[in-house]
Amino acid sequence: MSAAPRRSWPVRRILLALLATLVLVTGWSLGHALTAPGGGTVSERAAEWARDHYLGPLVTLGEWVSYEPPKVGGKPSFALTGPSVPAGRRDASLVGPSSPAARTDPAGLASSLIPHRLASPAGKPLHGEGAWRVLGSVHGVPAIFGTYLRPDKVHTSYVAGIVSMNPRLLRFRLRPGAQDPGPGQWRAQPTIPLGHRRGLLATFNGGFKIASSGGGFYLNGATRGTLKKGAASLVYYRDGQVTVGVWGRDVRKTPQVAGVRQNLRLIVDHGAVPASVDSDVQANWGATLGGGYYVWRSGVGVTRDGRVIFVYGPALDVRTLAELLRRAGCVRAMQLDINPDWMSFMYYLPRHHRADPTPVNLLPDQVQSAERYYAISNRDFTAVFAR
Repeated sequence: MSAAPRRSWPVRRILLALLATLVLVTGWSLGHALTAPGGGTVSERAAEWARDHYLGPLVTLGEWVSYEPPKVGGKPSFALTGPSVPAGRRDASLVGPSSPAARTDPAGLASSLIPHRLASPAGKPLHGEGAWRVLGSVHGVPAIFGTYLRPDKVHTSYVAGIVSMNPRLLRFRLRPGAQDPGPGQWRAQPTIPLGHRRGLLATFNGGFKIASSGGGFYLNGATRGTLKKGAASLVYYRDGQVTVGVWGRDVRKTPQVAGVRQNLRLIVDHGAVPASVDSDVQANWGATLGGGYYVWRSGVGVTRDGRVIFVYGPALDVRTLAELLRRAGCVRAMQLDINPDWMSFMYYLPRHHRADPTPVNLLPDQVQSAERYYAISNRDFTAVFAR
């Protein structure tokens, strides 16, 4: 009667040992993910770890269960005129074609590219809404403009940030992330360290995890994933120019291409929002919330006259994001990353030292710190420098 239980003890010990090993390995792996350099909140790091360990459907289920639609109505929590600055500063002044900022450009480099004031999708504009401020200048010529818009007539307490950048005055550089794309022969750092900040004017986030982006990542001869024909592509050239297009149709690999960041399909094409924009995102973005959910989103595009537009903000479904990019003049645009933990646009002011400018968040309610890219970043991003 007692022999059978005694024979079961070795099996039980083996199972317990295996379970203990699994717990230890899992704990070490998760602990490493939570403490590795690269920034990010505990929740975002845990979610990334889970996705990398075949638990993506569980994370997605958690997102769906915890999703709360944005509130209806109300007013923004901050002024849409932007932060106040000392008198005489041009880096945050309201501008237009006849403004003082426009008159400081004798060569005409910026005047032809000063964007027109944007009408508010929410109806009657609030004070400052849709009016452009100069966020960065090159040799006294305005090069980066920013404004705020409420995204629609329903979610009127939320605000999207919109940026217009003049590539004739700027250089755009792709930077890798320490975890995505991860280590490689990128010949670029996952940060902007001291000593490499002179001329830095702006930074903004990249796309979703490359494994789920529907495309690949290329930088300085090295590749992660596969550059796919038909994918929306943010393409960086060796001369500092950048554009957005369909890989294999508008853009392709040439010796002049320094970097490529692919992410799903275009959400603005030929100046229009495709009828299939919602299904395109929902079908291709299988690892996270689909296009129909109102969450933090970001996107980038180009206008007919060459300006680069960046849009991000809360309470955006993919169609609303696309409409904001189109409203800002984009003829081609793509979605970048989503969810609050990844959103960021910072402009940089030479308040104390031009070699170490001070970062400022465009949206005061973004989760990420303004100094996000002054430390190692775990995800890829774009750095914008003066020419």
